[in-house]
Order: sequence, then C-alpha cells, then structure tokens
Amino acid sequence: MMTKLFWGALSATLTLLSSGLLLETPAMADSSREASAEGGNPHGVTTEANSLPMGGETTTAVGLEQSLATMPEVEPSAEELIAEMEQVTSVSQLTDVQPTDWAFQALQSLVERYGCIVGYPDRTYRGNRALTRYEFAAGLNACMDRISELIAAGTADLVKKEDLLAVQKMQEEFAAELATLRGRVGALEVRSATLEKQQFSTTTKISTELITYVADAFGDRASPLNNANIGHRLRLDFDTSFTGKDRLRTRLQATNLRKFNVGDVFGVSPVGRATSDLSDETRFLATSTSSNSEVTLNRLQYRFPIGEKLTVFLDANTIDPSIVTDPITPFNDQATGALSNFAQINPVWFPLGNQAGVAVNYAISPNFQFDFGYQAEGGSPNDPQLGLFNAGYSAFAHLIVYSGTFKLGFFYMNSYSPQFGVDTLAGSNAAKILGAGPVVGNGYSVEFDYRINSWFELGGWVGLTQARTLGTGTRGDANVWNFALNLAFPDLGKKGNLGGIVFGMQPKLTGTSNAAVATVIGLPEGQREDRDTGYHIEAFYRYQLTDNLSITPGFIWLTAPNHDSRNPDAVIGVIRTTFVF
Repeated sequence: MMTKLFWGALSATLTLLSSGLLLETPAMADSSREASAEGGNPHGVTTEANSLPMGGETTTAVGLEQSLATMPEVEPSAEELIAEMEQVTSVSQLTDVQPTDWAFQALQSLVERYGCIVGYPDRTYRGNRALTRYEFAAGLNACMDRISELIAAGTADLVKKEDLLAVQKMQEEFAAELATLRGRVGALEVRSATLEKQQFSTTTKISTELITYVADAFGDRASPLNNANIGHRLRLDFDTSFTGKDRLRTRLQATNLRKFNVGDVFGVSPVGRATSDLSDETRFLATSTSSNSEVTLNRLQYRFPIGEKLTVFLDANTIDPSIVTDPITPFNDQATGALSNFAQINPVWFPLGNQAGVAVNYAISPNFQFDFGYQAEGGSPNDPQLGLFNAGYSAFAHLIVYSGTFKLGFFYMNSYSPQFGVDTLAGSNAAKILGAGPVVGNGYSVEFDYRINSWFELGGWVGLTQARTLGTGTRGDANVWNFALNLAFPDLGKKGNLGGIVFGMQPKLTGTSNAAVATVIGLPEGQREDRDTGYHIEAFYRYQLTDNLSITPGFIWLTAPNHDSRNPDAVIGVIRTTFVF
C-alpha cells in the first residue's frame, strides 16, 4: 500500500508537470518578470565618457559615473517561497481552480489524497503562469515530505516488481518528450556553432545609429521662406578590442543635415562668408556638416588603460574634449539628448577644425578626476602649414569634482587658429572672430550637474572666451560669453523617457579693444560688440518606444537672433527620430 502511494504521488506529480507546465531557469524567470514589469527596461543616455571598453559615445577612466542607480532585484530563496505558500487540504480552497480545468483531477488527487500541494497566501494556485525552479523545488519538497511520512508509517517492502514496472512504463510514456528535448538541444548547439563560424569578428562589434529630423522655422520673417528641413545622419561604429579593456573605434558617417535658409533674418555674416552661410544658432549637431549623404571616415580612435587610474586616447580624425572627458550635462548625447548643438554642450568646449590629438584621463580619487589633451587643427591635406605641430592647435585641462550625485567641473582651453578663429558652431556671427587673421584663444568654463532625486536633475554652465587677433593692422582683443541652465526630467512618464528644458545665451561678443577688430569681423561702423542680447529657449521630450527606437519632439525659440533685437523672434519646431542597435 505504501509503495503504491509513493509511485502514485510521483506519477501524479510528473503527469501534472509534463502536461503543460514550464520549468524555468533563473534567467528565464528574470526575463519573464522584466517583460511583465510596467514601463519596460530603463534606457539611460550612454556617452563615450562613461563606457569601457566597447560602449557608447565617450569614455573616461574610473569614477565618472556618479548618477543614482537602482539596486538589482534579489532572487528569492527557496525558503522564502516555501514560507510564503500555505498548505491546502481541499482543491476547493484554491479560488482560481475550476472542475472544468484540464488538470483538475491531478490537482485534486495531489491535494486531497496526498496533501502535498500549496497555494499562495491569497488562496490562488496561478496554474497558467510559468513555474520557476524555486517554486518547483518548494512544491516537490512538500510532496516528498508527505511521501516520507507515509513510507515511515508502512511495514511492507518498499520496492516490488510491479513498482519497477510502473517506473519503466513512465519512462516509456515520456520517451517522446525526452527525445524532443534532446533534439532541441542538439539544434541549438548546431546553430551556436554556425553563428560562431559566420560572425563578423570575434574581436569587433558593429553598432549603428540613425537620426532623422523633420523641422521647420516660424516667425515674422522666417515663415514666408521655404525652411522645411528633412535630414538624416547615419553612423556605423566598428569597435575592436584586443585585450578586453582597450577599444579601437572606426566610424563611418553619412549625413545631409543643413542649417535653415534664413540668412536675411539673422543679420550680417562675417567677412569671408556668403550671406547664404547661415547663423549657427539654428544648428542641430555640431559635428555634422552635410556631405550630401556620402560616406566618410568620421572617427578613428584608439583608447587603452594604463593601470587602474589612467586611460589614454589616440585620435587620428575629428576630436573634441567632449569625446574624451565628462561634459557634465545630461543632454550631451547627440542622438538622444538635447535637440540643438548649443544645448548639448558648452560651446567653449568645441573649437572648430580639430582633426587629431592625444588625451589622458586620470582618476585622482573617487571624488576627483583630472583630464587633459592636445588637439591639432585640420584643413586642406595639401597645405604645408598644417600638421600636428605646424599649425593650429588646442590644448585643454579639465578638473572634475564628484560628490554623490553632484558633479562640478573647471575647464580651460588654450588655442591658436590661423583660419577658424574661435568658431564653436554656435552663437552670433561676430562671436566667431573671423577675418582678423590668426587668433589666439583662452577659454574658461565652469559646469555643474546635480541629480536631486530620481526624476529631477539641475545643471548648467557659464563660459568665457578671450580672443586675441594677430592679423596685420587688426591686432586686438575680444571677449565672448555664453551661459545655460538645464532642467532634466529622467524617466518622465515611463522608464527611459527624458524631458528637458534649456534656457541660455548663445555665444555673444561683449566687447572688442579697437574699431579695426570690430569692423573686420563684420560689425557695423561704430559698433564694438553685439547690438543686443538674445536668449535660447529649448524644450523637448524623448519618448522611448523600444530599447532601440525613440522619438523626440521639441522646439527651439531664439529671441533677438544674432543678438540683434531688430531681427524678429524665430521658433524652430523639430521632431527627431533615433534608431540605435
């Protein structure tokens, strides 16, 4: 009798499990919970400054990532699950089990004959949900405890011939299922081997980023013009790691983005530029000049660590400080951050024309980091005056202070440019200091960012560029200021979304030392600085549709474009779509 009870309970248990219940691995259980969780997976802004070795857009050494993070979910122990469940003595106690259910008879047998089925505290059995290995262990433990009690109370031989035959019969009954399982495992092994043979590279990872813009300009003098802008930028990154800690990035890029055709609105262009070469106040991306969708080499960078505190960057193509040090702003990512070039990063950081250089990150301590670098100015490859040390350059140093969720940065840059002045692809035309010959610049900025709580972040910067012109007959000094205040709302509406508001002043020429400098850079006679002060107001909302796709509507409002109140306000409406994988 006792052995029949043993094999009967075991048979009923296996029948119930094999008739449709899924035994999950812990990884499958995690995936199931994440898929059912409201809001899905979080999507943070990944930058090159906080991913090693093969991550997103920028990289620094140890200590850059100081934002709030949620603790990972702790897998419950078997003891916790068993403690949560309660023994039931009748199948009627399970409120979600009906006599019409296909497994009703098996449940009734296990509950009422053997007393080894437990339910949740709310008196539900949840028979349609997947079964984790922990829950299976809890249920099996209850059944085995009950069977042990029955066996301990018996006196007959525990194993008889008919019992062995019953076991053999069960093995034959489940032979088809076991064969199917073995076949699936074999097929997975074949597919895995095929993927290993056909993969692109064992050391190189390919990632793709596609940004599209639909935008238009509105205003008293902008609206009559044909300003509709439909553009794109496509990037392919080939990231190769030789040691697991280094990264060689080769980037191919194609774009057709352009500025808005509102030159007659924004005032006088600087000397040497046609009136159709328009104000950079309307520029979306600083690094994207239109190439008529032709594929070009945009970046060739190798970075590697030396010890635990030092990271070295070697660049042979376009480069700027934001690629090799933390810009201390939540909006820097060009694909998922702010819409405009100005709102993404302090313009002092972005001198035009840098083509190669070297940079170093040094983590002094968990609270202090010091980054510095040297960048050569590019130009025509046939110009003998250009090169790593023969022509223009910029050298920067950046001290970063971390304290919990607060970051503070002090930035300095010294530059010399024979052709680009202090053009940062933002601000008024006069603030570029073009046309007065070679220009020496000293740039200073202070940036901060404070993650006040999980849903609100406050930051901003103030920047000053002191320029000295060296042209014959046009020697003099000029000062250019800019500032911005950022309000960020992470996970607005759901995880992965981002709301943003930026209020600031794009680079403005606030004074020149003599009339000759003012005249040659394009100011009217008698005027030594930008006429008025215009403000930049921007708001956007990034909605994360999936892990790979986001849509960002927003607007850019320019008061007194070109820092000239005679120009009416201009509003740029934008819808950006970003696809990354």
